[in-house]
Amino acid sequence: MQSWGDMKEIQPLVSQMLMNSFNKDRISHAYLFQGNKGTGMREMSALFAKSIFCKQRNGTEPCLVCRDCVRIDSGNHPDMHWVEPEGLSIKKEQILNLQKEFTYTGVESNRKVYIIVDAEKMTVNASNRLLKFLEEPSQQTTAILLTENGQAMLDTIRSRCQLLAFQPLNQQKLAEKLEGQGISQSNAKLLSALTNNLTTAQELNDDEWFANVRKLVIQLIEVLLNKPNEGLLFINHQWMSHFKERQQLQMGLDVLMLWFHDLINHNLDREDAIIFKQEKEKRDQAALRWSRQSAVHSLSLILEAKRKINQNVHPTLVMEQLTLQLQR
Repeated sequence: MQSWGDMKEIQPLVSQMLMNSFNKDRISHAYLFQGNKGTGMREMSALFAKSIFCKQRNGTEPCLVCRDCVRIDSGNHPDMHWVEPEGLSIKKEQILNLQKEFTYTGVESNRKVYIIVDAEKMTVNASNRLLKFLEEPSQQTTAILLTENGQAMLDTIRSRCQLLAFQPLNQQKLAEKLEGQGISQSNAKLLSALTNNLTTAQELNDDEWFANVRKLVIQLIEVLLNKPNEGLLFINHQWMSHFKERQQLQMGLDVLMLWFHDLINHNLDREDAIIFKQEKEKRDQAALRWSRQSAVHSLSLILEAKRKINQNVHPTLVMEQLTLQLQR
């Protein structure tokens, strides 16, 4: 459970703006939270709702343990409603059902809050229906729309919301938080470079499959350095058997990119920025094989491979081509 103190460490500006609006009793009828996945939008929404409903709050800080706070965390508060995509989109019927709920008197209080997740995924009909809802706001109703892409939403919806931009999480602070939870420094740096999401980082750290990702990336580098003729054999017999899904392969390529970022930082004497610190000997050897310029070129090759994976090019063919390109 997050407190305002926790959220101020993650999103200081947004947290302060929301706390100010609460303290000055100027809560907007609609907010648009915009930011990348894992930047705390969902957690901020739930915390703001707790500040609205908690009867034992201290200033803006909800108690986090009362009946209202606990039910918000479990998604069972009768006056707070979450709307999320059903399949690939949020449909008109979901907005109609939401409006129907809001015709009833509040069960616990006169306040009502609704949160629409992935708001950019509303169909045209759903967006138009929501627009009518926003055009006739009740002073007792607060809407919070969460989106990674506000430009994909109707201008008329955006104009009726107070826009709050969520910044990418500070990588160093995330690494420190992970270390504080007992995760090794090397893994904390790797995880904070891969994701802005504390929960996702924790889950990856506990995942045996992910533990082998790091090993396979180092093994691929060793093959490219010492046994380049066995590169395709390694890809077909070891790499592809571990990265069976496209999403998994994308993560493998992300870790491979971090290795080449380390190589560039090594060439620039930025030792503090290096993630694979335990592989110094291999990095020294790799620096003789790849200059800074060729390491930058390798990053562009990996990015191109990631693009092809997204375009449904056969994963094995993509990796074979990338391996041959990295050997040159």
